Amino acid sequence: MGVLTRDAILAELESGRLVIDPWSEDRLGAASVDLTLGDEIRVFDGPHGPIDLFEDADYRDHTSLRRLEEPFVLEPGVTIHGITRERIVLPQNLCGFLEGRSRFARLGLMIHVTSAFVQPGVSNRQVLEMSNVSNRSLRVHADVRLCQLVLLRTEGEAAYCGRFADQERL
Repeated sequence: MGVLTRDAILAELESGRLVIDPWSEDRLGAASVDLTLGDEIRVFDGPHGPIDLFEDADYRDHTSLRRLEEPFVLEPGVTIHGITRERIVLPQNLCGFLEGRSRFARLGLMIHVTSAFVQPGVSNRQVLEMSNVSNRSLRVHADVRLCQLVLLRTEGEAAYCGRFADQERL
């Protein structure tokens, strides 16, 4: 399993096996693709006690959907969910990892602490678990390239068909 570089990513895009929609080549780095924050976020509802972590736990039961028409002020210690504007379609022999961009990480924005893996064969938009670990408020704006997708070739082929396989909305 190896990380795809710019040339390999372009070849996958040109062949149609990899789809990133909307696509703009200026988002392509040496070995990653920048992705932008869409115009929806989910914010945790007020304090209602602990959340039980069972197999059927669903974040939507504890959050409210909001349009990101104005910048959202992300307070220290708070986590929200965003979703990429781009739809990602991976062939069955590519997987990926979502990573924060260092310019924002250095200001305290964490994009994914635990669930950054993008399964092979997905066709969806990626949910971002965004947390502010700084001691200052951060203003989050739609259409900003907040994260990057690092692609890897798998050994063998597989297709994700789990709970979030077709996610288009938060």
